[in-house]
Amino acid sequence: MSKPAKETAERTGATAEDQPRPGRWLALAVLVLAVLLVGVDATVLGLATPFLSEDLRPSGTQLLWIGDVYSFVIAGLLVSMGSLGDRIGRKKLLLTGSVVFGAMSVLAAYAGSPAMMIVARALLGVAGATLMPSTLALIRNLFHDPKERSLAIGIWGAMASAGAAVGPVLGGFLLGHFWWGSVFLINLPVMALLVIIGAKVLPESHNPNPGPWDLPSVGLSLVGMVGVVYAVKEASVHGFRWDIAAAAVLGLLALVTFVRRQQSLASPLLDMKLFQHRGFSGAVLADLLTILGLSGLVFFLSQFLQMVQLRSPLNAGLVELPAAIGAVGAGLAAGYVARRLSVRLVVAGGLGVVGLALAGCIGLGQDTSTFTLGAILFAVGIGAGFAFTVTADVILSSVPKEQAGAASAVSETAYELGAALGIALLGSIVTSIYRDFATPQGVPEATADAARESLGGAVEASGSLPADAGDGLLKAAQHAFVDGLDTAAGVGAAVLIAAACAAWFLLRGQRLEDGTAAVEPEPEPEVARH
Repeated sequence: MSKPAKETAERTGATAEDQPRPGRWLALAVLVLAVLLVGVDATVLGLATPFLSEDLRPSGTQLLWIGDVYSFVIAGLLVSMGSLGDRIGRKKLLLTGSVVFGAMSVLAAYAGSPAMMIVARALLGVAGATLMPSTLALIRNLFHDPKERSLAIGIWGAMASAGAAVGPVLGGFLLGHFWWGSVFLINLPVMALLVIIGAKVLPESHNPNPGPWDLPSVGLSLVGMVGVVYAVKEASVHGFRWDIAAAAVLGLLALVTFVRRQQSLASPLLDMKLFQHRGFSGAVLADLLTILGLSGLVFFLSQFLQMVQLRSPLNAGLVELPAAIGAVGAGLAAGYVARRLSVRLVVAGGLGVVGLALAGCIGLGQDTSTFTLGAILFAVGIGAGFAFTVTADVILSSVPKEQAGAASAVSETAYELGAALGIALLGSIVTSIYRDFATPQGVPEATADAARESLGGAVEASGSLPADAGDGLLKAAQHAFVDGLDTAAGVGAAVLIAAACAAWFLLRGQRLEDGTAAVEPEPEPEVARH
């Protein structure tokens, strides 16, 4: 520490750790590259789905697995990887995970079958589980000043939204000029830049007294998460069978055993006492419900834009851009607004806005204008940007910096679990309604069955029929898909309104004072004056 900084620390009573870390903003710039990497990867898949369906010919179930297996695996491993980063070093885990993420992106790009693509997405989930907790935990340790940390978290969230914006636009351009695998290869230059610069500018941080990494807990976490989410997904599509019930029971038993084991360990993988903090628990629940309500709609939106409204991939990406613009602006302003108003007002209000915007999606149709879609998505972006940024700040500020990795992992687990459940539940609503559409007369039964598998299958099947029959089949499929999407939007809106209500009660009294999460004292009852 420099002499002036040392004198200032002595005069104010602050410790050396409380002083601003030199180069922290450059380090933050490197960290957001990892966020961009994950954001781009998540959004380009939706755009590539029609092309992937045409080439690999996955069934409807395989298509859902391609979409959500990444979330299944990452949800099961986030807590383990966050705890591992606390132990071996967050920088080391981040850089190693980035290299593996790049390698798995190549595997996904050159997948030759639906099964190979599912495996590649699962391995991407393993690597992705190392990235997000490490970035948030490093921010917690880089920025000791709470107001600076709030701004850093806002930038982190804004760049995640920017990745979501860059993904569709860049992906749309690539899909217009190259084959679908190119959307995965765009991860490589970002990963290379992150590793080369990050190795020089990122400081290492870890828990000085972490205790051993408990492998049985790792296994229980993975089996529990994957078992429960798999059971939910399969039951929503096929109904309850003995194997689905067995997966649910196995997953629940594993999670219960995991929790009990954490309570008995001297150095748990996840300190369950974190959930005794009402603000921490409320923020985590709000994140989970919000993503659950949003993800199913987002997953099917690109298919709606391309195969119902018949937009090009680039045009579809540009239509989705207002959501990211709104999220970036809201994320940067969220910390300031939450201090001027209140945490629960900003979070609950943001979620309420998203819920109302989703309700506006109930009337989507082939003739819905670009302006209407842009306005709805802009509102979604603003609401989500405010809510997610403030909840991330509350979660990080509620724990000691030694547990930053584990706390970040809990936050990301809620996000990924919500995404997996949302795609499974809302996706199954769309799929079940879609599969019931009546085909026009003259369409062979085998062709009709192929069309009912997915909207992409209907587009391909219609091309093999005479013009009149093909047009009739495609219109019937598009109408059924829109019906399913409208219903899913209504369910998503209800979930978001419920999340807003939960946040309003659970975050009561929560505030960001000088950037740190604190609980406001309950107001004294007013005494009537006589």
